[in-house]
Amino acid sequence: MKKIAVVDYGMGNLRSVTQAVVHAAQGSGIEVVWARTPQEVMDAERVVLPGQGGMRDCMRELHDSGMYAAVMHAAAHKPLMGVCVGMQMLLDHSAELDTPCLGLIHGEVVKFELAGQLQPDGSRYKVPQMGWNQVYQADHGLGRHPVWGDVPDGNYFYFVHSFYARPSDARHSVGETDYGARFTSAIARDNIFATQFHPEKSAAHGLALYRNFLHWNP
Repeated sequence: MKKIAVVDYGMGNLRSVTQAVVHAAQGSGIEVVWARTPQEVMDAERVVLPGQGGMRDCMRELHDSGMYAAVMHAAAHKPLMGVCVGMQMLLDHSAELDTPCLGLIHGEVVKFELAGQLQPDGSRYKVPQMGWNQVYQADHGLGRHPVWGDVPDGNYFYFVHSFYARPSDARHSVGETDYGARFTSAIARDNIFATQFHPEKSAAHGLALYRNFLHWNP
C-alpha cells in the first residue's frame, strides 16, 4: 500500500492536517501515516510538512526531533507539500528572529509592513492576516501548476500569518494574494508544492488540493 506521511516534529496543526489528508485519501488506496519517527517519513511515498508558531521554534524542533535529515531526503526524492510555516521553512532565511531555514527554494521570509494602510472598506490592515482571502494562480506562461487541478482561480482559502515568502525566482511563485500588496501565497519547484494558507481549514477546495497532491506525479 502506498503511504503518505504527515511529519510530526512537535510543531504544527497535526490533528487537523492529518484528518484532512485522511479524508482526501478515502477510496484511493493510500495509507496516511502520522509520522512520529524519521523512518516513517523515509518509508512514505510522499510527505506533508505542516508548521505553526514561531519559525525559530519550528526549525529547532525539526532538528531536535531527528526529522531534519528525513525531510531533506524527502525534498530531494519524493513529492513534498509544505503548509503555512511548513512552506516558509522551505526558503533560505526568515526575518523572524533572523532564522536560517532549509534552503530548498531560494528566497526570504519577511513580515507584513502595513502600518497606516487602509483596506478598501476603510478599516486598517491587521497583522497577522487572519481569515479568508483569494488566491490567484500564477502560470508565468507555463500553465497552471497541476496541484491546482480543478480548483478555480481566485478561490478563497483560510490564512493565519504575520510573515510571508518572497522567493528569489518569480517562477517559483505559483499562487498570489492581495493583502496591502500582492504577495506569494503558494510556491513550487520540481517535486515540491507548498501553501501559506491552510488547506485543512479551507473547506472543499482545500481538501481538493490535498487530493490533487496525493495523485501528483512531478
